[in-house]
Amino acid sequence: MNGSNSENHQGSQVLQQRYEKARALEASGLDLFPNDFRKDTSVQDIVSQYGSWSSEELEGLQTRFALAGRIMTLRSFGKATFFHLQDQSGQIQIFVQKKNLGEENYSYFKKYDIGDIVGVQGSLFRTRKGELTLDAEMVRLVSKSLRPLPEKYHGLKDVEARYRQRYLDLAVNPQTQEIFRTRTRIIKGIREFLDRRDFLEVETPMMQLVPGGAEAKPFTTYHNALDLELYLRIAPELYLKRLLVGGLEKVYEINRNFRNEGISTQHNPEFTMLELYWAYVDYTHLMQLTEELFSELALSILGGQVVSYQGSEVDLTPPWPKLTFHQALEELGGLGPEDYQDWARARDLVQKHGENVQEKEKLGKLQTKLFDLLVEPQLIQPHFIVSYPTDVSPLSRKNEANPSLTDRFELFMAGREMANAFSELNDPRDQRQRFQEQARAKTGGDEEAHFLDEDYLVALEHGMPAAAGEGIGIDRLTMLFTDSPSIREVILFPLLKPESK
Repeated sequence: MNGSNSENHQGSQVLQQRYEKARALEASGLDLFPNDFRKDTSVQDIVSQYGSWSSEELEGLQTRFALAGRIMTLRSFGKATFFHLQDQSGQIQIFVQKKNLGEENYSYFKKYDIGDIVGVQGSLFRTRKGELTLDAEMVRLVSKSLRPLPEKYHGLKDVEARYRQRYLDLAVNPQTQEIFRTRTRIIKGIREFLDRRDFLEVETPMMQLVPGGAEAKPFTTYHNALDLELYLRIAPELYLKRLLVGGLEKVYEINRNFRNEGISTQHNPEFTMLELYWAYVDYTHLMQLTEELFSELALSILGGQVVSYQGSEVDLTPPWPKLTFHQALEELGGLGPEDYQDWARARDLVQKHGENVQEKEKLGKLQTKLFDLLVEPQLIQPHFIVSYPTDVSPLSRKNEANPSLTDRFELFMAGREMANAFSELNDPRDQRQRFQEQARAKTGGDEEAHFLDEDYLVALEHGMPAAAGEGIGIDRLTMLFTDSPSIREVILFPLLKPESK
């Protein structure tokens, strides 16, 4: 029998034993899934309040506590048993004695397994080794675990298995729970930061007739009742800017986006973004806002402005350096103007580095590919890269001094893009021309080119105030703050290819 078959056979035996044990408990009159136990505290509350108390102080404590959680370890000594109970806040040791529970209840308890969810009541004491422990006066089954948890050191070794069975990852790996607590704190912190500055949180459609707001290939869906083909949104941008037309001057949305693109350590087809729009300012105001936001989040969540990420120290202390797009190509990418200003030479350089080039690809797109290949990996410390080519910025306002460039920045740190922002294009004539250029690119085979959105143009024709907008990737920000190497670590249920049966 090979190793895999042996493991499967062993697993089926354990499963069968668990089911037999469950049937025996049920036959003896025990409810395997009751709903009448109520906890009155958490492990963290107990530890924070009584963790420093001495044995003598605990002996004088008259309080009884009711806790609920999973059995994570079991050590039996005949008429007494120690086990560790884990709730969402932590673990605490439980001491169970036959004389306290009584003959019948202790016989039930002896049939409980690691992974079972139980409720316990009792008082606190310290063991001879000094461990804070709850002396159980009652232990009740709350939910029977019919499948065993993975062993702490041998189970869930496969990273993909952790993502595929995230519930087990959360159950046995406290550091995974902490990642998602940090993610929640980040989102809460962003809301508080923007709410204090009078931004209004809004919601925009996820299903759209015309996808827009980014250069990306959308997912398609279909509405039966309306007989309509719809698209899952790739960005909320064009709807948020419609709100500027309507007179809302500061808006934001923490939104789910869907892009039909490749999967990597930095990309998941479904991801979360913050997008905000602010009337009567330009993109330079958003630079300062972004520095303040990142700095405040780091101080409140991490306690400082230096973040350790994959062996590098990323210093978020403002102000952050600024480089133009073309300066970065020269100073960090090692290119001369003759390398990136000539289409044929830029194409050859892109192909030399293993990237494909479409026949009618614009020079700005080639320059962006060179930037991604040669510059982006070097941007470990925060950098604002400004003045992007108009070719790759279909929604950005042109720079008045040089219309071939736009008033736009992208924020890079830890070797990746973290934010994208620009002064908004609000001239409907210019926007129509850019949309038409994108439509021609789409006809020429560019699946990520922007759709022409006639309704959005009609909105612009009613007048949109000068404004600036920004998108910040929540997933990548969480990766940075939790030192996570892959985006899958910070998404509870990342998209995975189905397992072959």
